[in-house]
Amino acid sequence: MSGRLAPPLDTRRNAVRPDLADERLRGRAYAERFVAGLARRVAVPSAALRRRPAEDAPLDTELVFGEPVTLFSREGDWAWVQSVLDDYVGYVPFAAIAPARGVHPLDPASAEPLGPEATHRVHVPLAIVFTAPSIKSPVAMRIPMGARLCVVREESAGDERFLVTDEGYVLHQHALPLAEVLPDWVSLAETFVGAPYLYGGKTWDGIDCSGLVQLAVQAAGGEAPRDSDMQEAELGEPRAAETESLARGDLVFWKGHVGVMVDGARLLHANGFHMQTVVEPLAHTLARLEPRGIGTTSVRRLPLRVAPAGRP
Repeated sequence: MSGRLAPPLDTRRNAVRPDLADERLRGRAYAERFVAGLARRVAVPSAALRRRPAEDAPLDTELVFGEPVTLFSREGDWAWVQSVLDDYVGYVPFAAIAPARGVHPLDPASAEPLGPEATHRVHVPLAIVFTAPSIKSPVAMRIPMGARLCVVREESAGDERFLVTDEGYVLHQHALPLAEVLPDWVSLAETFVGAPYLYGGKTWDGIDCSGLVQLAVQAAGGEAPRDSDMQEAELGEPRAAETESLARGDLVFWKGHVGVMVDGARLLHANGFHMQTVVEPLAHTLARLEPRGIGTTSVRRLPLRVAPAGRP
C-alpha cells in the first residue's frame, strides 16, 4: 500500500456531513450515522437548492417539477436531498417534496407510494398545464424546461393534442418521451436568449452559464453535470483552442465560466456582464476578459446529438 490518503469526497455530489451520510458512502466517508434515504420527487414547478437550510443561503442550483431526489433528512421546514439526475446535494423547502397526505416523512413503513414513473420531459422554456383539454381553459401551473411528467394518455380536442397527466393537460408539442434524443441540444440553449442571469438558476426566470449547458443537454435527452468545473472535466472531448477551428456545440471554458459556440464565431452564454443570456462574437468576450487576466482554460467538443441519458 502506498499509504496515500484518498481525496476528500466532493460534497456537492456526495451526501455526507459530520453527523449524517448516505449509506452508499459507508467505508468511504466518516459520519456519526448512515441512512439509505427515501425516494421522492419535486412537487412544485421549481425548487431552490441551497447550501444551508436557510432562505439567505447561497443558491447552488434548482430542481424542477418531477425531478427524482433522495431524501436523507428533514430539519424543520427544510429537507436535505440529493438529485438522482446529477447527484447534486443540498437543502430544499420540505414542502417542495413532501408527501401529499401528511404521512411521516422518514418512516418507510408509512411513506406514501410515489406512483408511476415519469414518462416525458418538457423541452420548451416554459410549458403550461391546463385544467381541461383546451388552451382557453384555466392554468393549473407553469412548469419549466426539464420538468418530468407521468403521461397516462393522449387526448385530442379539435386541432389541439394534449398529454394527460395527474396535474392536467400539456400540449403534445411541449414534451417528449424520456427515451427520445433531440438532434441539436444547442438549439434548446438558444431558446434562453434574453433570460436573466441568476447565479445557481436553471429556469427561464433566471439561469447561469453552467445551468444553461446542463439544462439544454438534459432536455435534449442526455446527461451533464451541474457546475462548469465538472463540465470541463467530464463533457465532450478536448479540442485545440484556436478560434478558427471552433464549431457549433463547442464548449469554451474560463475559470468559473462556460459558453457554447452557436457557430464558428459566436458564443452563447449566460453571464454577469450582460446580466442575461446573450449571443455575441467570441472575439468580444475575449477582448473583454483577457485584459483582466482572464483567459480561456480549455475548449471541448460536445456532439450536437448527445448520448442518451442512462439515469431514471
